[in-house]
Amino acid sequence: MIKPYREAFNKHFTQEKYQAFLAKINKEFNYEAPFRIAETPVFIPKLLKERLLEACQDINKVLNRPDFKELTKEAIKLPEHIVPDEDYQSRFLQMDFGICIDEEGNYTPQLIELQGFPSLYFFQDLLLQTYEESYDLPHRFSPHVNGLSRKEYKKMLLDEIIGDTDPKQVVLLEIEPEKQVTYIDFLCAQKMLGLKVLCISKMKKDGTRLYYIDDDGNEVTIKKIYNRVIFDELDKRSDLKREFYFKDKVDVEWVGHPNWFFRISKYTMPLLKSKYVPECLYLDRIDSYPENLSDYVLKPLYSFAGSGVKLHVTKEDLDAIEDKSNFILQKRVNYVPVVETLDVPAKCEIRIMTLWNRKKGEAQVVNNLVRLSKGEMVGVRYNKDKEWVGATIGFFEDEPRY
Repeated sequence: MIKPYREAFNKHFTQEKYQAFLAKINKEFNYEAPFRIAETPVFIPKLLKERLLEACQDINKVLNRPDFKELTKEAIKLPEHIVPDEDYQSRFLQMDFGICIDEEGNYTPQLIELQGFPSLYFFQDLLLQTYEESYDLPHRFSPHVNGLSRKEYKKMLLDEIIGDTDPKQVVLLEIEPEKQVTYIDFLCAQKMLGLKVLCISKMKKDGTRLYYIDDDGNEVTIKKIYNRVIFDELDKRSDLKREFYFKDKVDVEWVGHPNWFFRISKYTMPLLKSKYVPECLYLDRIDSYPENLSDYVLKPLYSFAGSGVKLHVTKEDLDAIEDKSNFILQKRVNYVPVVETLDVPAKCEIRIMTLWNRKKGEAQVVNNLVRLSKGEMVGVRYNKDKEWVGATIGFFEDEPRY
């Protein structure tokens, strides 16, 4: 997005460099990620960085309201999804912004969705390292902001997720983690933090005590759960034999309490008022549909990775929905192709990743994830057989890189 740096990168790009870059990532764990990794990072100009941070502040003003839990008391629809011992605040917050152009011709972000749930905090660090090793990147550009170094970033993750606990007693919990699209992130987390990556079916329960059996056949008591389980997937896995259910009262600390997945979600979008947040409407709370329905997108509240989103919605579509309380209408965001590639420009979506800072009592912006797309949506099925698309990372202008 910064013309001189973009032109220089594209000029010196070769397929050989890109293949060597991918080979380094694959070699790290002798594993090839099933999602596409883009050929290029994105260079984010200072004004866009400032607007992204301003948008995050606007959103956090609502999320930090004393009555936020009251505002979101109806976010958890099913009793079996209510998990005991909800904590003081969401430890993790992701905000996805589509990049648009304003009336003055400047880049500006528009919120697509947000989630009180972990993202690829660990893979993004590997991606940063590999881009640095593979390409000649400009100085004073970093995926971190406000002077945060890579070393400090890793320490923040260690302090928040592990803290004073024995890493063996901290589990990254998933459903068949080795089959997940994000498995490479789990491998990175295991390497960085030394925690245990565990399938929920392997978790054992004795009263309120949770444990697992290690490779030597020993019982290891679990004290913390770094949760990566998505209820939408878990609810579909009736075949999965397990001893632990999320509604159980157990002696663990949740690092990323599951209730925040619902409280901070598309359910929250209509509560947000900012120039960086498009109009959002609860489908079950409107008296009549907007006249300009073509300007809106239909979204299920708790779908993941764009599942169930309907771009071209009609009155008949809305009338056919039986449970309207599980949907919102969102004003369409007009992504603009802003990243020049070797063929056609790519659209850009930037995920701002935050981590709760207990000392400061605030959500701190710590990293980012970028998706490049040349299709109607960001998802894989809209970008088949395209190049210079997929997952990458943004480098912010005027940020030192340590």
